[in-house]
Amino acid sequence: MIPATLPDIRACFEGAIPALLATCDADGLPNVAYISQVYYLDERHVALSFQFFNKTRQNILANPYAVVLVIDPLTGRFWRLHIRYLRTETEGPLFEGMKAQLAGIASHTGMQGVFRLLGSDVYVVEHLEEVPSAPLPAPPPKASVLGALRRASERLARSTSLDEALAAVLSSLSDFMGVRHAMVLMLDAGSERLYTVASAGYATSGVGSEIAVGQGVIGVAARERTPVRIGHMTSAYLYSQAMRSSLEANVPDYFGAADIPYPGLAEPHSQIAVPIVCGPRLLGVLFAESPQDLRFSYEDEDAFVAIAGQLGSAIELLRTADEGAEAPAAAPSPSADKGGAPVVVRHFAANDSVFINDAYLIKGVAGAILWKLLRDHRDHGRTEFSNRELRLDATLKLPDISDNLEARLLLLQRRLAEQSPHLKIEKTGRGRFRLVMDRPIEMVEG
Repeated sequence: MIPATLPDIRACFEGAIPALLATCDADGLPNVAYISQVYYLDERHVALSFQFFNKTRQNILANPYAVVLVIDPLTGRFWRLHIRYLRTETEGPLFEGMKAQLAGIASHTGMQGVFRLLGSDVYVVEHLEEVPSAPLPAPPPKASVLGALRRASERLARSTSLDEALAAVLSSLSDFMGVRHAMVLMLDAGSERLYTVASAGYATSGVGSEIAVGQGVIGVAARERTPVRIGHMTSAYLYSQAMRSSLEANVPDYFGAADIPYPGLAEPHSQIAVPIVCGPRLLGVLFAESPQDLRFSYEDEDAFVAIAGQLGSAIELLRTADEGAEAPAAAPSPSADKGGAPVVVRHFAANDSVFINDAYLIKGVAGAILWKLLRDHRDHGRTEFSNRELRLDATLKLPDISDNLEARLLLLQRRLAEQSPHLKIEKTGRGRFRLVMDRPIEMVEG
């Protein structure tokens, strides 16, 4: 029989059943205690939750060798891990991932006020053995995650725009992995916030809603650039109210501007957030949630990481192609006569927030872009534009070249589609778009 390895027993590390940890002090006196969390790191390492400075902790500092007993929650098979303590981490990706998972375990067991992670103790597994038992039959295998990943990859590879790439990812999660509630958020590096550009499965799209880096599951995944997965509902990481996308304090709250509601589930029982990166740069976060406990397995996490990685590469490739397109001529574009009541567009320069007919639309870079397009139309009659000319326009004060302008335009396009039937943006080709209006536009500054 081929010896088992840590990857073979990853189901034991999901936190469904507490583990038993045996340690000895410097004189060889043993101590056995329950431990909340045994966290899989890689083929040779695990991390244990350090929550209390108790006898177990004292023993480990005096004698680094220990034995931990874990149980497969599906079959009841027992496994004994002979481990050796290496170090304790009190910050960073490992610590934050364990902290989030522990919060879910604490909530599920009614121990929210007791469980608090002080550190992540890293151990090398020197030997793994199965303990004789009478296990249950293994459940039938789930649908192939690898097959779902392949189909998702094929669909994403056919995308020719950011809009198509985001739709490919969200539809693939639904069609091939049964994930009903998901969203993609992009990073605004200047403000250290993430803004929603696409979502699926919610009553409202939430496009434009914002989450601060470091806030909740999504923000922690972005800050630490590591997957964060929770299998039980926890108030510690619950977005219980709309994430604010409001004006800064020095800008008037014109006509009582409403926040853009965050579209998440009111009571999610499982959540997973995976950073979208390209090389050294963080681009955003791929996020999903479910009303079911333990909905996302470690296999799902592996698939999410692979999909997010391909999405990051696709975003960068599409950005390069779009911003390489030549700008159209600056000549006035013909347009039909417009009738009806004018659309009032009000702009606040302090944070580039834009209101349409007294209703809040957008702010920041996207707001500055819309105001620039409307000015060019008013002053020069233009309706045709390109990504490249926006990137080269110093008056917009855009972030550096690594910022994804296409994502800003997509955000603006979708907010206009939801909020303004008489003003919209249409993509006309690679890196090109058109401003479309069927009513007169009245522009008001401040």
